[in-house]
Amino acid sequence: MDLNTITDVLRPALPEEVTTWRPGQAWLAGGTWLFSEPQPDLDTLIDLRGFGWQPLTVTKVGLEIAATCPIIELDRFVPPAGWDAGPLLSQCCRSLLASFKIMNTATVGGNICMSLPAGALIALTVALEAQYHLLPRGGARRSVAAADFVIGDHQNILRPGELLRSITIPAAALAKRFALRRASLTHLGRSAALLIGTQTPGTNDLLLTITAATPRPIQLRYATMPAADELRREIDARVPDGGYFDDVNGTPAYKQHLTYRFAEQIRRELGAVGAGA
Repeated sequence: MDLNTITDVLRPALPEEVTTWRPGQAWLAGGTWLFSEPQPDLDTLIDLRGFGWQPLTVTKVGLEIAATCPIIELDRFVPPAGWDAGPLLSQCCRSLLASFKIMNTATVGGNICMSLPAGALIALTVALEAQYHLLPRGGARRSVAAADFVIGDHQNILRPGELLRSITIPAAALAKRFALRRASLTHLGRSAALLIGTQTPGTNDLLLTITAATPRPIQLRYATMPAADELRREIDARVPDGGYFDDVNGTPAYKQHLTYRFAEQIRRELGAVGAGA
């Protein structure tokens, strides 16, 4: 779609060149959402591609993902040996409602900053205990836990002009066992519920992440595998009445049912593995 209100496109070489921010400006990465509908309040786009950030970097402490990394590169990434949760990267990329054109153009940071309940890369990074690294305009850099970034449907903690620079996933999280459950009303549709459980090797712990069914990620952490009734009570405590997202992808009652069902399946799958550890 042509954005006929845009009068200027800036292409800085460094984020620091953008020292101020005003209404009417927007960062441009893949642009797959930005160009999908009219943006009457915008007049200036600031292109991130000139920053030249390395899309994916494996380090001793884990995996660093640039916000500008195309989703297709994360989907095709071959994790090092010992990263048992590595397949989760591709599985979450493939949980998006996206054609091959979108997969090749859309960015990891764009999916996260859209902050939609069905954002599968939000689910991925929250489940793998990632940190987001943010660049404000004229302020100090800051890092936040992925679990604290999204605060509601299409809402996050970014300040005006603040930029998501990168995502780091710790090697310890990538070394965990995992179980994923997802449901959609159509074969390649948006997720109605996407739950991920992870477990530390050699233990019977559980980190359960609930997304898509709720407006923001919900995370439950247990030092030892909970009983079925304990897990269900905790879900009810964390997602109270009215806490399930109501949209065309499913009613709140449907999404609550999926959450209960998938959480129990994950509990049993990882519980069986952990019991034999």
